[in-house]
Amino acid sequence: MKLSRRAKRMQRHHRRNRGRGAINLVSLMDIFTILVFFLLVNSSEVQILPNAKALQLPESSAEQRAEESLVVMLNRQEILLQGHPVAQLAELMEGDSELIAPLAQALAARAAEQQTATTAEGAASGDITIMADKQTPYRLLKRVMLTCAESRFGNISLAVLRRPEVGESEVAL
Repeated sequence: MKLSRRAKRMQRHHRRNRGRGAINLVSLMDIFTILVFFLLVNSSEVQILPNAKALQLPESSAEQRAEESLVVMLNRQEILLQGHPVAQLAELMEGDSELIAPLAQALAARAAEQQTATTAEGAASGDITIMADKQTPYRLLKRVMLTCAESRFGNISLAVLRRPEVGESEVAL
């Protein structure tokens, strides 16, 4: 069987391009490598504080970012330690004691679980962050801070929203 000129040309073309169907993955791997490095570098900017939709944090001009620590959250009904309910606020308002016993017990259990850093004096101290609604009475906040300090969590931080500067959009911390 004799092939036409066009058929011969098409056969040559198909023979010549037979092995070229592979995809070059080098460029794709380069892109993914850059993406992984970008995500690793920027992962340190992730906020560690839990999202508290029920809380309205006070505003401040503080520029220091939050560090990872235990979080005590005071909402309008209860006190939470790391997201677990510890005490009801209605019960606490009736008591006369400055220390909050259920919170002290929960903090003591946490201190036993994790090793705390030792200061130069040899006393154990720990980091703790308090997230409280801006309408929280100062008396209650003072009692929580005293309980934390007595439970050897002396490095207390208060969570706030960063107040936007002039010409800057508001960013919640």
